[in-house]
Amino acid sequence: MIISKKDQIRALLKSIETGDPDPIAVVNEAKYIQHNPQTHEGSEGLAALFKRLSKTGPKVNIVRVFEDGDFVFAHTEYDFSRRNIGFEVFRFEDGRAVEHWDNIQPRLGPNPTDHSMIDGPTEATDHAHTEDNRKLVQAFVESVLIKGDLDRLTDFLNPQYFTDHNPQLNKGIDALQQELASTREGQRRINYQRNHRILAEGNFVLSISEGSFEGKHTAFYDLFRISAGKLVEHWDTTEKIAPKSEWKNSNGKF
Repeated sequence: MIISKKDQIRALLKSIETGDPDPIAVVNEAKYIQHNPQTHEGSEGLAALFKRLSKTGPKVNIVRVFEDGDFVFAHTEYDFSRRNIGFEVFRFEDGRAVEHWDNIQPRLGPNPTDHSMIDGPTEATDHAHTEDNRKLVQAFVESVLIKGDLDRLTDFLNPQYFTDHNPQLNKGIDALQQELASTREGQRRINYQRNHRILAEGNFVLSISEGSFEGKHTAFYDLFRISAGKLVEHWDTTEKIAPKSEWKNSNGKF
């Protein structure tokens, strides 16, 4: 039986909790490129690492998993003595995972509208419109988040149905517009500067961007759900990027 890439990644991530070495076979460790700057590359095999981690009693909740060509991207919740929310991205080559990126932050919330960082729909639909949805998010990120053209918010978002899972945001587009417009010492607090990748399956699209948050070098991962050609739901993680002097590998965050 052929196991899908999504199911292989589900099993791989769950093995952090179980310590089961079998799912790690999906990773080609001879080619594996690790983009988490806080992770040593090649110092410890994944089987040994996951076995060691499993003994600390971690909990791994794989909330959503999507596939885009050679890429699988997952929305996850971890409890390693404290609860974190993450996005995990894997690139496959010749049927095995050879590259990994992630973005993790502490779980906060619920937000003022009582939404958590992970609740909401989990299964992709509307697969025939994957490329249209990818282009919609690409245009939104470039026009609104990077260029700061906030007057175009309603060109992309459905104000009647939009739900934001960001733990800090209140309900509605007005709250989002206020947050994006806020400044600190004359600079945008949330300052998207470059988009690195857009991944999509059906009505779910993940944007991976770089910029600064309150003046600190930051990675922004934003997951959107699209309905009828408009953004109707948003989840995210925001992670400060450590200075290069503290990196444990040289592959770069992006």
